[in-house]
Amino acid sequence: MKRHWLARGGGQQLTLVFGGWGLGVAPFAGIVGAEDVLVMDNYTTLDDPLPETTQYDYIRLLGYSFGVAAAAHWLSAHPLRLQRLVAVNGTLFPADKGRGIPPGVIAATADNLSKASFARFCRRAGHAGRAPGTDIETAQAELRAILQRGNAPQTTFQRIWISGQDQIIPAETQEAAWQAQSGAIRRLHAQHQPFSAGQGWQDWFA
Repeated sequence: MKRHWLARGGGQQLTLVFGGWGLGVAPFAGIVGAEDVLVMDNYTTLDDPLPETTQYDYIRLLGYSFGVAAAAHWLSAHPLRLQRLVAVNGTLFPADKGRGIPPGVIAATADNLSKASFARFCRRAGHAGRAPGTDIETAQAELRAILQRGNAPQTTFQRIWISGQDQIIPAETQEAAWQAQSGAIRRLHAQHQPFSAGQGWQDWFA
């Protein structure tokens, strides 16, 4: 995993984010209202214990896209007492035909990945502006690790956000994956990448 501090003001509360594949910190850079924000990405391995988390009295965690399953896998090995656990446009079944993205699609994406195909992915995801810079070999290795790792352990989320216009993990697929936690679901009129500058962190943890 790779860590990126978006803010580090020395507060008592940490907003811990497990981001999606390839987009890095870009989706979260303009969200406001938290002193300390740590964004994780690159889930080729999940063995980093994140010792920084021991410094905080309060931790809330948001998983986005493939970061939802990555967070659940990570928490199973590194339990944290969380104030709030939130999922955004992701499931516990990242490589699954009916509850995530079909494994063949993930494998083909890895095998055929290029700068041009990654830019197309960003557009389909609804990411505004230029595609973030990405290392192709690293991004391929991450997708293959996600395939090999498989489904995440069952994990209870207090809020589950699902975008109605998601072209990466369709809303109906997400709803099927979260059937057992349907009471936590809230729907968004947005694409797969629903974040934008000026939003408040508190709104996502509501």
